[in-house]
Amino acid sequence: MPGGRPPLPTSDLDHVLEHAAGAWDDLRGGRLFITGGTGFFGAWMLESFLRANDELRLGATAVVLTRDPARFAELAPRVAGHPTIATHNGDVRSFDAPAGPFTHVLHMATETALAGSATASFNTAVDGTTRVLDLAVASGTKKLLLTSSGAVYGVQPPDLPRITEGFLGAPRSEDSTAGYGHGKRAAEFLCCAAAADTGLAVKIARCFAFVGPGLPLDGTFAVGNLIRDALRGDAIEVTGDGTARRSYLYAADLAAWLWTILVRGASGRPYNVGSGADVSIAELAATVARVVRPGIPVRIGGTPSFGQLASRYVPDVARAETELGLRPLVALDDAIARTAAWHQGRSSDGPLGR
Repeated sequence: MPGGRPPLPTSDLDHVLEHAAGAWDDLRGGRLFITGGTGFFGAWMLESFLRANDELRLGATAVVLTRDPARFAELAPRVAGHPTIATHNGDVRSFDAPAGPFTHVLHMATETALAGSATASFNTAVDGTTRVLDLAVASGTKKLLLTSSGAVYGVQPPDLPRITEGFLGAPRSEDSTAGYGHGKRAAEFLCCAAAADTGLAVKIARCFAFVGPGLPLDGTFAVGNLIRDALRGDAIEVTGDGTARRSYLYAADLAAWLWTILVRGASGRPYNVGSGADVSIAELAATVARVVRPGIPVRIGGTPSFGQLASRYVPDVARAETELGLRPLVALDDAIARTAAWHQGRSSDGPLGR
């Protein structure tokens, strides 16, 4: 769309600045290498990095890997045009390493099975992580952040309220659709093996579900689809039976958590990233209706099965709170309202959610 993606709210970037306060000095004078800079995570990490860099005069720089630098500049002109940001053309699986040292690496590039085949998703995770680790070791990186996923646990047992980092479940090996989860598990292993072999400090963030400005409304994210319906339509449509339980962390909290884990997290020790306050999809839809467009009807497409426990995708985040002092700070109602307002503000430039 003309002018690229609107900037993230300044108040939210200041929230990240404040609540990741213990991380910024570690970046002072640093040089960062970042993959996945065009995605939802990437937008929040890059814009919060620039905010901290400018406000605190960190003197840090970043190189962003992208397969299409022109597209990156079109999508995020304020980021791409900032003097502390450089782009490096290449695919995460095979890029030629840019010259010079890097103090920190943020590896956020990913490809879900829905974006291609399960094999492509798995290979991107494995080959991309291998390539990024080679760069990190060769360039003297001191800390590397891998954004992993709750998908590494496989299907959460419906009678398990929240899933801890110690849960020993995994995607089934015979599930040909689980390339994303298998790939993230393999990426975690590669990072931990590199840490053991080389001493590189690897920080692992197992990310769950999120809401916030920049979240696609026409993607695979239930909360985004519900906000889209509230903004565009005459009713909010829930295609399933509405019983599945999910939890959502606001994106400004997400960014503060990721910066904190990068700098202060224990090497090789995964941290769940998300909210432990779960809601059913039906409850979520009702909340979106109340917050975004009071009075809009909610239509539930399916009928709950008698005696069947609802599916769950909810993390236990006690480790992040106990060890790093991290907790969700933005309430779900407020998170939904801020997300809807950001998308409403960009609607004059193009279709919502695209």
